Amino acid sequence: MILSNVAIQAAIDDGDLVIDPEPLPRRPSAFVPSCPYDTCSVNLRLDPQLSIPQPGKPITFDLRHGGVSRFLSEIYKPLLMDRDGGYTLQPRKFILGQTLERVALPIRTGRPSFAGRIEGRSSFARIGLLVHFTAPTIHAGFSGNIALEMINLADYPITLYPGVEVCQLIIEQLISTPFQNPSEFQNQATPTGPR
Repeated sequence: MILSNVAIQAAIDDGDLVIDPEPLPRRPSAFVPSCPYDTCSVNLRLDPQLSIPQPGKPITFDLRHGGVSRFLSEIYKPLLMDRDGGYTLQPRKFILGQTLERVALPIRTGRPSFAGRIEGRSSFARIGLLVHFTAPTIHAGFSGNIALEMINLADYPITLYPGVEVCQLIIEQLISTPFQNPSEFQNQATPTGPR
């Protein structure tokens, strides 16, 4: 069951979903017509912190053994986007970003449990920006900034700016309360995953 914007806000009020800072305003008005809550999702913003692959760095990694976040921090270099100039993503180039907002989907006995999906926004997809790359699920129990695997599929450069509503979070209610099984990316604070 996918939550409506009203149900997303109720889950935030009840502490069953945490988005920090909370997206505002909660409803559009004549004074503030832009609202981050669509009918069944909430838009999240791009953090200024990016991780850029280091050119020429050889990549040999056996995914069967885990430890991806440590490996990624070795092959990517951090970059802080300029507020006004942004970052220009060249055609067919891949980078890691993250949401400005920290998201938590707590598992609490006697309370509903939720999972989320992060999806791109159609306005960005239509110009060729893929915001997540096969990894949209945000598991119940997760807490942290959400990593964004971004690639420019267009034939022209796309400039990204910090604070832009680049993706949408869709929330779904679980049928029962799951047991905890945190990933290596739990409490991540950088696009590559280290805390």
